[in-house]
Amino acid sequence: MLRVAALQYCASDDVAKTLRHIQPLIAEAASKASLVALPECANYLAASREQLLQRAEWDDESYSQKWLGNIAREFGIWLLAGSLIMRRRDNNQLVNRSLLFGPDGAVIAYYDKIHMFDADVGDGKSYQESDSFSAGKSPVIAHVENVPCGLTICYDVRFAHLYRQLALDGAQLFLVPAAFTALSGKAHWHVLLRARAIETGCYVVAPAQSGTHADGRKTYGHSLIINPWGEIIAEAKDGDAIICAALDLSATVRAQNAIPSLKTNPVIGPTRVIGT
Repeated sequence: MLRVAALQYCASDDVAKTLRHIQPLIAEAASKASLVALPECANYLAASREQLLQRAEWDDESYSQKWLGNIAREFGIWLLAGSLIMRRRDNNQLVNRSLLFGPDGAVIAYYDKIHMFDADVGDGKSYQESDSFSAGKSPVIAHVENVPCGLTICYDVRFAHLYRQLALDGAQLFLVPAAFTALSGKAHWHVLLRARAIETGCYVVAPAQSGTHADGRKTYGHSLIINPWGEIIAEAKDGDAIICAALDLSATVRAQNAIPSLKTNPVIGPTRVIGT
């Protein structure tokens, strides 16, 4: 049994302010769970692209990373920093990086977001992550108390093949920190996350940003914990929230045996297109 908590809040464009805001939330969550998960852009959400470039932290001397590691060690928890905006020292490129800290405060694993959110969802803003970020290349599974967890971020949830691959490689729990837009979230958030659970027979923990941010964007909130049968077992609404659940990992085996779609990998020929 793994006890998990997902935090929901509205990150400001100031790192110190955001970290001060979430410290009591982490403390409360740590009293209820051994794994605490923060949303995407856990430490700040920039007001502009110029500010994003200015405030990105170097990956080898990140204040936020050190702060979060210290918090994980202080409370003796596994802590997922849903993502931090990092500048790589080796090539000077920005990455949207999820970091998993162990109870000793050390970084156990990191994952760079693979799928860039280049979209126009109709809320008056154009989102072009590929203009600012270098995409990650590799899926990542990290073990939390012997539970294999697939690390993903936000827009990744629209790419079912990633989650199938993680499940085939042994993941039983997907971590999906997000800053989903309010407009697309209302239409797609629940159905996408439930679909990823149903397709793979895995748990989903999805901490989310919620509110109006410095750049004017509105995020959807509704952080979710979903079981392997696709049922929502915990959900936040709007604003600051902590949701918790105890995950019985034997449920993944039962779900995958009940509907063994992961064991089926049919060879599909080329599509036949009839007419023009």
